[in-house]
Amino acid sequence: MSKRLFVKGNEAAAMGAVEAGCRYYFGYPITPQSDIPEYLSRELPKLNGEFIQAESEIGAINMLLGASACGVRAMTSSSSPGISLKQEGISYMAGAELPGVIINISRSGPGLGGIDASQSDYFQSVKGGGHGGYHIPVLAPNSVQEMYDLTMHAFDLADLYRTPVMLLGDSVIGQMKEALVPNARPVRELPEKEWAVRGKSGAEQRVVKSLFLGDGELEAHNWRLHAKYQVMKEKECISEEYETADARLIVAGFGSVARIAHTAVAMAREEGMKVGLFRPVTLFPFPEKALAEAAGRAGKVLVVELNTGQMVEDVRLSVGAAAQVSFYGRPPGAGSLPSPEELLEVIRKQYDDTAR
Repeated sequence: MSKRLFVKGNEAAAMGAVEAGCRYYFGYPITPQSDIPEYLSRELPKLNGEFIQAESEIGAINMLLGASACGVRAMTSSSSPGISLKQEGISYMAGAELPGVIINISRSGPGLGGIDASQSDYFQSVKGGGHGGYHIPVLAPNSVQEMYDLTMHAFDLADLYRTPVMLLGDSVIGQMKEALVPNARPVRELPEKEWAVRGKSGAEQRVVKSLFLGDGELEAHNWRLHAKYQVMKEKECISEEYETADARLIVAGFGSVARIAHTAVAMAREEGMKVGLFRPVTLFPFPEKALAEAAGRAGKVLVVELNTGQMVEDVRLSVGAAAQVSFYGRPPGAGSLPSPEELLEVIRKQYDDTAR
């Protein structure tokens, strides 16, 4: 059995990257994610890896693009404004079908914002923050253990689908400490990187690009990307349910707020209310079918987010007319985290309406 460790979420993600075989990191410091580059700057040289603090976030994402084109496992990390600067490079990676892992330990609010817990980057992450109408898988951990496990999963998804993959967290998940069991990387059959640029004299030329100028080439490329996203929707959705089998009200939330909601739902159950929790782990692909089934049984969904309403739109699209959807949000700011008791009061009101 692996030894239990007591580490931060950010450190767990860095440890998961190392276990997944990542040996190249490019980044630029910004709170609240700086523990990730701090850890990797110390550990990668011990493994004959490379850590480069780039001159900017733009430089970092383009270094990731170059390393990925050579077929190695590489990653970058940042927080909200830094992720914004990386968006053009992420779009280029998606267009060129290059794997890589990007971690966003998000800040709060637009502009410089702050380091309070926030889920305001949902739209940017899930809808394709750069140009061109692409998508990338987005994973939303809600524990230190998942920061480790989902980082390893992200590298496998990236290689399996030849795509950037994002891990979306916040200051709660990134900065808190709790127990971690550093399991070995799961074995998964992955395709050979026969597309990777090698630079060998006399070898077959390999070209990695996102520019297609031939007649009909670009349209065909975009349809191929679209087909890949549809396969992801069919095969890669992950969600977690708690007490949803007989629930008359489903509380839906992701990441850190789902932890609080879990406690509130357990408290509601103690009061005799039939309430359940639905937690999307993949934000893209969004677990539409699983949510629709749970919501269809319950008839009502309460979406809780640390913003003014973003994931709620995907919830409404998923459940359609099968359930009534309401929203409770806390935008970024000092003390923006709701308490379980606060969410319980919201649940009581929604449950009373359901009973009537």
